[in-house]
Amino acid sequence: MNKQKIIKESISISTIIFFVLVFRSTLFEPFKIPSGSMIPTLMIGDFILVNKTSYGLKVPFTEWMEQPTYVTGPDRPKRGDVIVFKFPKDTSINYIKRVVGLPGDRIEVINKVVHVNGVAISTEKVEPDLYMSDMDEKFKIYNFEFFKSKTGDTNHIIQQHVDNYYSSDMSETVVPDDQYFVMGDNRDFSSDSRVWGFVPFKNIKGKAILVWFSMNIPWPWSDQDDVFSFRPTRIGTQIK
Repeated sequence: MNKQKIIKESISISTIIFFVLVFRSTLFEPFKIPSGSMIPTLMIGDFILVNKTSYGLKVPFTEWMEQPTYVTGPDRPKRGDVIVFKFPKDTSINYIKRVVGLPGDRIEVINKVVHVNGVAISTEKVEPDLYMSDMDEKFKIYNFEFFKSKTGDTNHIIQQHVDNYYSSDMSETVVPDDQYFVMGDNRDFSSDSRVWGFVPFKNIKGKAILVWFSMNIPWPWSDQDDVFSFRPTRIGTQIK
């Protein structure tokens, strides 16, 4: 292989890599769900697609800077959005949760019921069969109740561990400017804003929009309750 051909192929490969990185940085990025904090909305092993233009189009690669630069917007998340963000305590880790509180909101949890600005988020108990049949094995041992909840304009399902009342209440807190209060839909198995605080807007990578694949493969170091699972019915599920 002559030198000119090597240079030509190197340029082609570098160009492809550059455009892939631009695509991931500014448009869409895939993520894999590693934990059960968003069950039943998202299962362990769900592969999701995140729309990184939902809150504005960023200048390529500025997402990895302290403060992203926007070409359009930025627009702000709505209450009820499922977002992927850089964990405030360690920005090398990505988290996914649901937006519950917007800047200026007063958030309080009383007997596991979330109150926003003094008004309880509406919940309606639903039958568990549909959700337990698809439940990850490690969570099937718990006594769950399921509720249809409306967070903002978004209808979704949350689950609560009936026998767990530890840290079920939270005194009223006010969401600071340009920050967000987030929670997992698996309310008693989620480390979220109730534990570690708020999410700055600059940490938000985008809005989760779609499950494009779903398969959990236990690793040798996984929990002993983890089992292989392939869920073809989840492919193409919109995330709400």
